[in-house]
Amino acid sequence: MTLPPVAALGAEWQIPGIGAPSGPTAPEGVAPAGGSSFGNVLTQQIGNLTDLQESAASASQSLANGTATDVSSVVTAVEKAQLAMQLAGQIRTKGSEAVNDIFHTQI
Repeated sequence: MTLPPVAALGAEWQIPGIGAPSGPTAPEGVAPAGGSSFGNVLTQQIGNLTDLQESAASASQSLANGTATDVSSVVTAVEKAQLAMQLAGQIRTKGSEAVNDIFHTQI
């Protein structure tokens, strides 16, 4: 049984910033030798997280000032930023657990 590529499943299965697989083996953002490094991708995603946090803060500020025209867009921006921050925290936790497991491995 073969699974369809992520791009065939629709936009709801896409993660912003990563995208659909670009070839049979290499997803976008993960390039073969000579391409983007893990550090570059990580830096870009941290920048995206910062942008989400800043847009949520400005949307909340406009709601507090009474200048927001659409309350649902403010709530959506705040929830996106909250979910992105939770995801970043979980990734950090899993990464540090993996490093601890490697350091505790006996040779």
